[in-house]
Amino acid sequence: MIVRISGEDQYRLDATHDGRLNELDNDVLAAIESGEEGRFRATYDNLLAFVRANGTAVADDDLESSDLILPPPDLGLDEAAAEFTGEGLIPD
Repeated sequence: MIVRISGEDQYRLDATHDGRLNELDNDVLAAIESGEEGRFRATYDNLLAFVRANGTAVADDDLESSDLILPPPDLGLDEAAAEFTGEGLIPD
């Protein structure tokens, strides 16, 4: 899977990480639903950190299309509420 973090890079994640990625997405969704900015910030930062740590950066000249596009790291809670809806960014 190719995951793009808007404003940053694309990362290739092995399918073995799909379960954990989905858990982190669900954590972000729960934090958004709680309306707690601090909780949202922590969970979203964890999601981004997971992608960066477990993914392999795709070279700039590699024209791979993204399977998943995550909003930029400076995303606020109100903006996130519009982006993460229903099942979140990653459907179960």
